[in-house]
Amino acid sequence: MQRITIRLPEQQISVLEKMVDAGEFPTISEAIRDAVRELIEKRANRILSDSDQLSF
Repeated sequence: MQRITIRLPEQQISVLEKMVDAGEFPTISEAIRDAVRELIEKRANRILSDSDQLSF
């Protein structure tokens, strides 16, 4: 797994922290990974003509 750095507005970070505190995710990183997975699943076919090019 590679590390990336992102910048988010304080309000979004606060919501992510509340989601972790509520037990929806173990960490903020996992919440963001989940969001990225969901985005890729929804939009990957728009970019790739052959879905076999992606490995999840």
